[in-house]
Formats: sequence, structure tokens, C-alpha cells
Amino acid sequence: MKNIEACIRKMRHEGIPGAVIEAFVSFYNRLAGGGSGTIPESDILPVMPDEIEDLSRLDRYAAEGNEALARTAVLKLNGGLGTSMGLEEPKSLIRVKNGMSFLDITVQRIRHQSEQLGMTIPLLLMNSFFTDALTRNAIAPMRHLPADSIQCFIQNKFPKVLAATLEAASCPQDTSLEWNPAGHGDLLLSLSTSGMLERLLRKGCRYLFVSNVDNLGAEIDLRILGYCAARHLDFLMEVTDRTAMDRKGGHLARRLKNGRLALREAVQCGPADAAFFSDTARHRFFNTNNLWISLDAIDRVIRTGKNIDLPLIINRKTLIPHDHASPAVYHLESAIGSAISLFEKSAALRVPRSRFVPVKNCDELLLVWSDCFVLQPDYRLCPNPARKSAEISLTLDPAFYSRIDLLESHFPCGAPSLVDCGSLSVKGDVKFGRNIAVRGPVSITNATADQVTIEDNAVITGNVQFQPR
Repeated sequence: MKNIEACIRKMRHEGIPGAVIEAFVSFYNRLAGGGSGTIPESDILPVMPDEIEDLSRLDRYAAEGNEALARTAVLKLNGGLGTSMGLEEPKSLIRVKNGMSFLDITVQRIRHQSEQLGMTIPLLLMNSFFTDALTRNAIAPMRHLPADSIQCFIQNKFPKVLAATLEAASCPQDTSLEWNPAGHGDLLLSLSTSGMLERLLRKGCRYLFVSNVDNLGAEIDLRILGYCAARHLDFLMEVTDRTAMDRKGGHLARRLKNGRLALREAVQCGPADAAFFSDTARHRFFNTNNLWISLDAIDRVIRTGKNIDLPLIINRKTLIPHDHASPAVYHLESAIGSAISLFEKSAALRVPRSRFVPVKNCDELLLVWSDCFVLQPDYRLCPNPARKSAEISLTLDPAFYSRIDLLESHFPCGAPSLVDCGSLSVKGDVKFGRNIAVRGPVSITNATADQVTIEDNAVITGNVQFQPR
């Protein structure tokens, strides 16, 4: 009791709203009670293709979607830093295509759609306390946009919990490191506690399209919006077919106890079920985190006064990022996709891969840099129609390519042409020159202790080996 009371006092001192404190206490009690946050395979069933609708069959809903568009806002989850790629700035500011960042492309796409439709589509950015100031600085110069067309709010935060004692973590040299963002599952509470939910409802908004800011394939589709409106859905999750590259991502499932759809993330899978989790033939659908949510449904949930009971995610970290000698801590979080189990009128929709273009690491960043994707004049990021293969697998040696600065130094002239590439594996220290083309399945291995260079204008095929002399 002493530990949780100290956490509560700490949160109150920060001015954190009571509903957020209640959510943290619920998560903390689960942790303290021995809860692992896992969802066992024995508690779920796989979802089969005939159990969910397919986007290709929704053309008849486009007219209804067009009618609902004036009551729709777009929200981008913008709480993440680019730490996994060696940066300490908002991930949305990474230059990703044609010198433009995720945020640049997102804003320009919304602006273009608004001009085409003759209306202003509101763009909301849910920032974390890590990303808010730099994001606001980035959008401040965008004077070509209508007033209030971009609105920011900050998601809530939780105290980090020491793994050894379950006490609130302390870091006097930088007190900001004592807190972690509450995970994007906090969206529902943050909309309410920030006042954003009330403002949207007052302006007549009724639908919210949510996606990750680093997914440039996510945009409003009138067919999906119309489907949500016609079916009076509270919550819809876009899912796509899992591939080998998605084995670590959250998958769709069905709860055995009540038959409701559910989301299981990698950190919610225990070691005993790891083989089931990564089996893409068993769990066939991957959560794109493109979500359509009824604002009225959120308001109803909030007004009940009940705790928004989402599954707990326990992220194991160190108190000071990148300092593995600092104390081990728990980040208590939740995922917004898991709200599919919260709402009664929930559904999943199978969509093509083109609506999911994530950049979670430098391998995926190189893919988007390359000619596999084309940024259209209307700021849509589209697969290059000249691509020979629908899927491409990139595996770059993390010792030499896991950070953006390393990626840039090894590809100083930009990405090679990958439009004719089925797969690319690079092991060892390899630098790429200008105007390189990679064709077919390619494996490049540098077994020497020195960096080797692929010369300008080279066409690479098959297996390329650099061996010590």
C-alpha cells in the first residue's frame, strides 16, 4: 500500500487528473498482484477470413462516407521519439521521402484533401511530453494552413515503477525520466481530460480516424467511413494479412470467454506461446493501428464514470534510456487497438497492404527512401507500380545500419533501386555508391574487418561475398 500511495501523491503533485490516477492504480494493482500482462493462447481463438469484412466489398458505402466526412477528424498518434533509430527527437520529424518528414507529408496530404473537398478536415496530433514542444515548433511556420486546422494535445503520463521494489522511480538529475507516456491506449482518457473530446463534439464531429504518424499509407477512405456510419459502429480496426516481417506485431484474435475481438501485442505473449504468436498461418491478421472510432461512443464510456479497463502492457526498460547500468523499471501502458474489446459495436476490416506503410526501423526507412514507393503530387505515398514483387524483405546488419546516422553514412547518395528486388540481406560493413540497382533476391556479406564499397552504377544480383585475403 505504501508504494502505491507514494505514486498517487506524486501524480497529484503533478496535477494529473483523477481518472488518469485511477487508471494507473488499476494497472499497478495488476502488476503488484503478479499480473504479467500476457494473453495466453488458451484464452483466444484465431480469426478466419470469413469472419471479417473486406474493403474490396465496401464500394456501396462511399456515398454515405462522403456525407459523414464533414463530421470527421483525423488524429495522428505522435508520442514517439526516434530512439529505436538512434534519435532523440519526435519520430514524426524524420526526413522520410523527397526531403519531407512524416509530419510534412501528413500535413500536406490533409491540406490537399481539404482543398479538393472544399472543407477543412481537422488534424489532431496526440503528442507526449517528450514530443510536444518540438512538434509545435515544427508546425508553427506552416502559415499556409487554415487557423486551428492542426490542433495538438498531450497524452497523459504515468510514473515509472522500479522493477526491484515496485516503488516510484526517482531520477533527481532529470526528473522527466521518472515518467513514461501512458501508451496510446490512453487516447480515450486524454481526449477527455484535455478537453479535446468536448471541443470536437461541440463542433459537430462524430467520427475519428486514428493512425500512427509514421504510417504514410493511412488516410481517409470514404468507403470505410461510410461503412462505420451505416453500421453505427463504435470502433473499427483495419487489419491486413500478416507476413514474415510482421511476426513481432500485434495480431487480431477472438476472446474465448465472450467471443469479442481482441488485440494481442508481442509483449503480451508469454514465452510458452511464442511459436503460436509468430505463426502467420494461424494468426493471419495484423493490426495496422488504423482505427475508426465514434466520438459519441467515447463520450458514453467516459460519462459512465467507470475505469476504462484496457489490457495492461508491461514494458521492461531502464530508468535512463541507453544506460543499461541504470535501474530496471516498468512502463505501465496500454494499446488503443485493444479497445476493440471495450466497445460492444466493434469490428475488424481486412484492407490491402497499401494502407500500412510503417517505418519502425532503419530497414523500413530505407525501403521508403527507395523507388519502391512514390510520393504523388497529391502527397499520397504509393507503391511503385513498376515493382515486380508485392513484398520485399530487407535485413540490414544492425551493427552498421540500425541508426539513421549510420544508414546515411552507408548510403550517402541515397537508397539503391529496389524496384526489381525481392529481398536484400546485408551483413557486415558495406557502403553503397551512387545509382546502384539491386535485382532479385540478393545477399551481400562482408566478412572482412574493413568497410567495402559497392561502386557507382553497379547492378547487384545473387550472392556477393567479400572474404578476407
